[in-house]
Amino acid sequence: MRKTIPTGLWMTVCASAMLSLGLCENAEAYESGTVTDGATVQGKITFTGPVPEPKEFKLHRYPDRAFCGELSDGNGHRLLKEVNIGPEGGLKDVVIIVDDIQKGKPFTFTDAEVEATMCQFLPFVTVVSDKRRVTVVNRDPVAHDIQGYAYDLAGVDIVLHRPALQASGTTDVVQLVKGRKVFTIQCGMHPYMQNWGYAIDNPYYAVTSLNGSFAIGDLPAGTYHIKAWHPILGTQTREITVKPNETQSLDFSFEDK
Repeated sequence: MRKTIPTGLWMTVCASAMLSLGLCENAEAYESGTVTDGATVQGKITFTGPVPEPKEFKLHRYPDRAFCGELSDGNGHRLLKEVNIGPEGGLKDVVIIVDDIQKGKPFTFTDAEVEATMCQFLPFVTVVSDKRRVTVVNRDPVAHDIQGYAYDLAGVDIVLHRPALQASGTTDVVQLVKGRKVFTIQCGMHPYMQNWGYAIDNPYYAVTSLNGSFAIGDLPAGTYHIKAWHPILGTQTREITVKPNETQSLDFSFEDK
């Protein structure tokens, strides 16, 4: 089932806003070290079946119609394409994670950045990590409002409510309770502006481009669960066992729910 993002909490962003996503600590924290004779998992994420239609939003219902309408369909609608497929069937915006690894190569994740540009949040999918910030920067000449939400199997929680962000930017700490990895950002003034994020806790991950391919290297020998997550199409998980210096192929295929 597709999740519907609630509306109604408005937060003004004039120049930039910084959010710190604080994740609950795992029972066993990831330990960085040296990996010798590491393995590689590589593959391709594809989409099969009819491509979902983009969501339509009537521009006359929302402010800044002239500026935001520069990316319209020519018939007064702004489109939100949530499933992006390449020319060879590759699926974009899939996060691939080695879900249960406790020790491996150094984890040198940097802060993430989301841009509001042409009344859209880019990239559509981003990753963040524990104790790192995601910075939302407004490149548009119009104001935007940020609403942040975290999801789990029980529903949705509001994780950010800051009604008066200043032009110079601000910082909020968002606590994702145990087991919650997914969050989304939406503009309260322009609801076709949406972005998704996935919180990672180790360096073994990848995010697909339009060709759908991925490769995760320097993986210590062992048995792992590999998760492929897409914000609209859901999650798939496979178990894989790798040996030293081995390269294994692992493909995933998604379809519309």
